[in-house]
Amino acid sequence: MPFDTSLLLFWLKKLVALVVLPPLMPLLLVAAGLLLLRRRRRLGLGLAWLGVALQLLLVFPPAVGLLLAPLEAQPVLQPAAARGAQAIVILGAGKRDHAPEFGGETVNRLALERLRYGARLARESGLPVLVSGGAPTGEQPEAVLMRQSLIEDFGVTPRWVEAGSRDTRDNARLSALQLKEAGVHRVLLVTHAAHMPRARAEFAAQGLDVVPAPTAWLGSHESQDHRLALLPSQNTAYAGWYALHEWLGLIAYRLSR
Repeated sequence: MPFDTSLLLFWLKKLVALVVLPPLMPLLLVAAGLLLLRRRRRLGLGLAWLGVALQLLLVFPPAVGLLLAPLEAQPVLQPAAARGAQAIVILGAGKRDHAPEFGGETVNRLALERLRYGARLARESGLPVLVSGGAPTGEQPEAVLMRQSLIEDFGVTPRWVEAGSRDTRDNARLSALQLKEAGVHRVLLVTHAAHMPRARAEFAAQGLDVVPAPTAWLGSHESQDHRLALLPSQNTAYAGWYALHEWLGLIAYRLSR
């Protein structure tokens, strides 16, 4: 079996992300600080408190909001902006491996948010749809599951299925090959609002004219009770993780250009 360098790099990126993102990164700082307490007390205390402070900031709604605001600056897609688009591209967001009620694997809740909005745009516009998402570990490609969900749950049949990608850059590169072969150069790009800056940059780098169609803003307040807006929750913890993940992705994108 040939050695797959690209697959090794994919899992290396996943490992690095695991280390530098919460919840592990703040915990590692705390652990390093505690280990240093006997030899270098001031440094150890500083690292430990830094880890605690970072953990608190990444679940504190105002701090998370500051991280998300520049990422989610793209407004809702307006009909005028969509004119001239030739296709809709829906990016995968992961899958649920254990879904016995669906017969095995299925798309996860994040992918469903994108699929729902992409299906709505497809019904309103009549544009053909491309779904993009691979299978890094060799199971059923995510794009195949996305196609199945679009057909069975939303009544939309995609025209193209890009099933070889492992990350956003692959999404753009491999989708562009299929789209350009079909004469498509202007697309509505559907992904989470916080993911849109990175995704748009990757698709534009492939020579496509991208019209952002963001969905699922993480920075908006679902509760109208402003007394709760300052309280951490599982939602702000996830939003903080997502925001930091996207900022790191943007830094990696700029360094690799």
